Amino acid sequence: MSLRTLMDTRSKLVIGLMGGTSADGVDAVLVRITGWGLDTRVEQLAYVSIPFGDEVRARILDIAGGGFGGSRELGRMNALLGRLYLDACETLCRRAGVALSDIDLIGSHGQTVYHQPVSEEYLGREISATYQIGDVSILCERTGAPAVSDFRVRDMAAGGQGAPLVPYTEYLLYRREDQDVALQNLGGMGNITFLPRGGALSEVVAFDTGPGNVLIDAAVERMSGGTLRFDEGGRLAAAHPVSGPLLAWLMEDEYLRLAPPKTTGREKYSQGFLEILYRRAGALSLTEGEVLATVTRYTAETVAYAVRHHLPRLPSILVAGGGGSYNHTLLAHLRELLPELQVAVNEDLGLDGDAKEAVAFAILANEAVHGICSNAPAATGASHPVVMGKISQ
Repeated sequence: MSLRTLMDTRSKLVIGLMGGTSADGVDAVLVRITGWGLDTRVEQLAYVSIPFGDEVRARILDIAGGGFGGSRELGRMNALLGRLYLDACETLCRRAGVALSDIDLIGSHGQTVYHQPVSEEYLGREISATYQIGDVSILCERTGAPAVSDFRVRDMAAGGQGAPLVPYTEYLLYRREDQDVALQNLGGMGNITFLPRGGALSEVVAFDTGPGNVLIDAAVERMSGGTLRFDEGGRLAAAHPVSGPLLAWLMEDEYLRLAPPKTTGREKYSQGFLEILYRRAGALSLTEGEVLATVTRYTAETVAYAVRHHLPRLPSILVAGGGGSYNHTLLAHLRELLPELQVAVNEDLGLDGDAKEAVAFAILANEAVHGICSNAPAATGASHPVVMGKISQ
């Protein structure tokens, strides 16, 4: 379908693809999107989450860690991820009973392997940079549908931090006239969006709160000798005490006190951060279980700190999403730290928390096709609204 025809089509079948900083796989969702802009309506038709094999995940994390890989490695991983994303699209369409050729549009976030939101000196110039890989040309070739990718870079060109990306879609889908709503994503990183009751997009506040699952997952992998990727239900953390001294040390993290707009990633909460963390834990004679319990509490503390210090006011409800929303220990900590709020999950609202971010990139792709600005400058720090995403066809 040509872009002109697509622009004139009010109802579209759109696939959204999301690869998070945990690098554990790709989420794929099929939605029917009707309209665009403030008239957008979304119906979820099918969702799948396809895990990466251990070798693929390890290689992605090596590349994202910055100490491994060059142009050859990046080029090969870019192509491999394109094929893995295509596999996910094919699985998704089979589940939905839809032919690949029926897909009108694809939106893919890709896999972040580098994100430096704050300008630094490089070869005589001050630059910021972000890099997501996963070749969408492979998707276009197989489906015949246009694909939108590389969403972050235009916001950064306009002086923004290229994150968070989802406040616009959250504004479309979650805003209420009578209630302040906060949405806390707990993916690899944590990010929050504050939707003021009856407010405009320009009033939305959004930023990264700090680590989401990244430290928890790393602690689980270390504790299990690599046999586990995450703490299912938070059961492992629940079996161990939180270390007050280690938690106090973690809470000295300067990122927490930075005022929004701000964003972070694996570049900060990296292997180097973990090595320092475990050295500190060793000096305190802590067990690996105590480290896991403490970083789980720390993750909740970062969210509570953000809510109390960086939002305009306390929201009525905090809706947790992402993989961390299934960690009952983490949610229990949040409820203890924020007793004034209703701490809920997407499923409490009748929504699919697993698919939330993939849905966002389906919507952002639709907005890009219609030339609609979809960043939130108040959240990213960009100097003006921009159309996010590059269109391949």
